Amino acid sequence: MFYHLLYPLRDLFFGFNVFKYITFRAAGAAVTSFLLCMILGPVIIRKLKQFKVGQVVRGEEAKGIYEFHKDKAGTPTMGGLLIVTAIILSTVLWADLTNKYVLLAILSTAWLCVVGFVDDYIKLSLKRSKGLTARSKFIGQIILGFLIGLYIYFDPQIGENLDIPFLKNAFVDLGVFYILFTIVVIVGSSNAMNLTDGLDGLAIGCTIMVALAYTALSYMTGNFTISDYLNITYIPGTGELAIFCAAILGAGLGFLWFNSNPAEVFMGDTGSLALGGAIGIVATFIKKELLLLLVGGIFVAEALSVILQVASFKLFNKRIFLMAPLHHHFQMKGWPENKVVVRFWIVAAILALLSLSTLKLR
Repeated sequence: MFYHLLYPLRDLFFGFNVFKYITFRAAGAAVTSFLLCMILGPVIIRKLKQFKVGQVVRGEEAKGIYEFHKDKAGTPTMGGLLIVTAIILSTVLWADLTNKYVLLAILSTAWLCVVGFVDDYIKLSLKRSKGLTARSKFIGQIILGFLIGLYIYFDPQIGENLDIPFLKNAFVDLGVFYILFTIVVIVGSSNAMNLTDGLDGLAIGCTIMVALAYTALSYMTGNFTISDYLNITYIPGTGELAIFCAAILGAGLGFLWFNSNPAEVFMGDTGSLALGGAIGIVATFIKKELLLLLVGGIFVAEALSVILQVASFKLFNKRIFLMAPLHHHFQMKGWPENKVVVRFWIVAAILALLSLSTLKLR
C-alpha cells in the first residue's frame, strides 16, 4: 500500500523514492509485523482467555511426557491468529500488491490458517487433544499444494525445472510431476512445523531463523545482478517475497515475546500449519525447494523422528527414540525444556547461515 501511495509522489518529495527499494520495505514490514504483535498480543490473549480457548494437554495418550506439560493446560492457544494477522497486514502495507507471488503467498497462508483454525476449534470444543482427522487435514493441504503446483507448472517464469543446490547449472525437468513435487513440499513443510510446535518458543524461534534465510534468498533470486553473480536461477518479481518473509520474521519475534517460557499463548495448528506452508510456498516460488531440507533442518529432523519411530514400532515393535518428535526425546533424557529449545535454536541458526554461505559452492 505504501509503495502504491507514496512512491508515485517521489517528484513532490525526494524522500518517497526509498519506497522503490525492496530492502527498505522489507525492513519496514519486519518492524511493522513485530509492533502489530506487541500491540495486538495482549488484546488477543485476553480475548482467548475470556472465550476459554485453552490448551488441552495429552494425559493417557502420552503419559511419559504428561508430567512435563500438565502445568500448561488451559494456556490460551490459537495464537496463530495473531501471527497470521500481523504477517498479512504488514505485507499488505509494504509490498507491491500487483505482484502475483506476494498475493498467492498471502492467500495460501490464509487458507492454511483456516485449516488449522478448524482443527484447533474441534480440539477445544470437544475438549480433546486431536482435532481434524489426518485425512481431512491432508485434503486441505493437498488442495492448496495442487493449485500452487499447477500455477507454477504453467508459469513461464518459474516452470517445472528442479534446481539442484551446490551444482552449477544443474536442473531436473520434472515435467507434470512437478505438481506432485510441489504438493509434497507444501504438505511436508506445513506438517513438519506442526510437529515441531511442542515446547515453549521452539517452533517460532526456528521459524525466525528460516524466515531470515528465505528473506535473503528471495531478494537474491529476484535481483538479476546478484543472481547472475551467484549463478542461481533469476525469477523476476520474486524479490517482493523478501517483504513477505521479513513480515514472518517480525511477527515471529513479536510472538516469541509472549510464547517464550513460560508461554502466555501457543500458536496452535492455526499458526503452525500456516507458517510451515508459507515457508514451503516461498521455497517453491524461488526454486529453493531442496535447499529447504538444509535451511529447515530442525523441522526435517522432527518430522523424520516421527516417521522413523512409527515405522520401527510397526515393523519391529521397537522404539528408536524415547519419545517422538525429537524434542520430547531430549526431554525424556532429562534435558530441561529451556535447554532443548535454545539448543535447537542454535542448530537452526547455524543451518540457516550454512545455507546462505554455500550459495557460491557451484
